[in-house]
Amino acid sequence: TDTGGSIRIPAALCGLVGFKSTARRVPTTGAIPLSTTLDTLCAMTRSVDDCILLDGIIADLPLLIPDLPLRGLRLAVPRTLMLDGLDAHVAASFAAALSRLSAVGAIITETPLTLLGEQASMERIAGAEAYAWHRSLLDDGEAQYDARVAKRLKFGATLSAADYIEQHAYRLNWIARMEQAIAPFDALIMPTVPIVAPPMAELEASEDAFFAANHLLLRNPRVINLLDGCALSLPCHAPGTLPVGLMVAGAAMWDGKILAVARAIEAALAPA
Repeated sequence: TDTGGSIRIPAALCGLVGFKSTARRVPTTGAIPLSTTLDTLCAMTRSVDDCILLDGIIADLPLLIPDLPLRGLRLAVPRTLMLDGLDAHVAASFAAALSRLSAVGAIITETPLTLLGEQASMERIAGAEAYAWHRSLLDDGEAQYDARVAKRLKFGATLSAADYIEQHAYRLNWIARMEQAIAPFDALIMPTVPIVAPPMAELEASEDAFFAANHLLLRNPRVINLLDGCALSLPCHAPGTLPVGLMVAGAAMWDGKILAVARAIEAALAPA
């Protein structure tokens, strides 16, 4: 499942395509939940066309995706948070991708979209729901959990019922404001994650380094889960360099449009 980016993040780090559909399109029956609010069953593939095929299978409702020319498409690049702290390779790869998209006629607009700065007011929903499911298992067998996973799960116990309800209400209001703000655009585009895959040794040696990297990797993708939207990560790096993902995103039930835009972007960014 993709609850905060767990399909799109590995796709970005490995040069694959990862699609987080609108959650309600695919039943989660039979899946162990992380967050009953944010979990989405979705697809990781080698191409956008394969993603469209697999999405149709798991949703049991194939979408008819038209060929869409990039010329004239309105693509918004949010400045708030989404471009913060990019490492040099991600920044250069994303900038090069924007240049190529502009060259074929896409209308790219940087927008503040300051609503993205409100994540903290609803970001603990998933943690509380994860703890609720794992609580009895942690009580009986915490030693069987990875220590870092157990620590994150137990943090969910610190959110009160009143705060949990308040965060849900805040989220619904935020979604309505976000949908209004992005309505003039065909899609949002941004780096899927702000860094390339970090070396394992450093993360294994330092808990602080692990949680810092984890926070960075989740920052951009989880916005779309909070939005109840849909998003696709596709490669945008030059051949022979470390993988970098470009995320194409939109509001709930924009799935067909986002897949069409992503397929057009994939074609425009394909190596000559």
